[in-house]
Amino acid sequence: MLSPNLLRKLELLAERHEEVGRMLNDPAVIANNNSFREHSQEYAQLDPIVSGLAQYKQSKLELADAESWRKDPEMRDLAEEEIPVVLAKIEQLENHLALLLIPKDPRDEANLFIEIRAGTGGDEAAIFAGDLYRMYARYAEKNRWQFEILSANPGEHGGYREVIARVEGKGAYSKFKFESGTHRVQRVPDTETQGRIHTSAATVAILPEMDEIEHVDIPPNDIRTDTFRASGAGGQHVNKTDSAIRITHIPSGIVVECQDERSQHKNRARAMSLLKARLLDEQRAKQNAVQAESRRLQVGSGDRSQRIRTYNFPQGRITDHRVEGLTLYKLPEIIAGDLDELADRLTVEHQADELKILTEG
Repeated sequence: MLSPNLLRKLELLAERHEEVGRMLNDPAVIANNNSFREHSQEYAQLDPIVSGLAQYKQSKLELADAESWRKDPEMRDLAEEEIPVVLAKIEQLENHLALLLIPKDPRDEANLFIEIRAGTGGDEAAIFAGDLYRMYARYAEKNRWQFEILSANPGEHGGYREVIARVEGKGAYSKFKFESGTHRVQRVPDTETQGRIHTSAATVAILPEMDEIEHVDIPPNDIRTDTFRASGAGGQHVNKTDSAIRITHIPSGIVVECQDERSQHKNRARAMSLLKARLLDEQRAKQNAVQAESRRLQVGSGDRSQRIRTYNFPQGRITDHRVEGLTLYKLPEIIAGDLDELADRLTVEHQADELKILTEG
């Protein structure tokens, strides 16, 4: 049932929709292309709320009518049939309207940087980091998103000590954003002769590449830029020129590299974009730390220190520790890049958290 608080918020949005509609007929707004476009977008975004609220009010009237029929002996049977149908419709509309009230994440449509680093576990951790890299690359491929390596530090026996990639595509961040955190693997390594299960870990960081990074001001004196010869991932193309770029942000100590492009200019632009994304991420992390105490779950918090998931190969099981009961016995499919079920479940949990905050606010 929609609380009075949520109903009031819906009514205010409906009033805003009406106000914006009047503004779209204002000659001054029509004459200003930017203003007209912004108001048109706002009007379109509010349309589903206004439509849903109208249906909700109509259904409440239908319920009142059906309940009044109970007083008439000739209409009582019809009322008993009609009331459950209308109640189900009202419940569906309430859920729909509540979800529409959840603020849209402006980052959802953004491209992103993904950073994977081997943690505890030696060579096995690097191999697992490589498994995660391929899982994400396949997921991007299935969604027809562009996936490119920016820099890579291969492990001695396979995988990566560190690999950084960029994902470009509509809605990519909305699907990847719950992947930040520590991923743990439990399996028997190929080098294990006694058949013992080893536990290793890798950390994943997801950084949105937002338009606002263009406005991140980094004084030239705060960075040091070095050029070096790109090694080429996996022994592929090796540059004969120093086209790879390493940028050090002196105040924070953050170091970024890009060696994917053969052009030094393109590598420098990619590295600066990644540096700005990291600086924005640190800023958001501080804000999230303040808000985190009020959240039931850490889903969507992006806390990299949090152990979020365990991949148990002997049992073919993946458990996400942020959601009670979220265990899937589909490890081969998920490690092959079929992440949709996990992403969808985490999105639902995140929406539930946001709705709880909205209801209490």
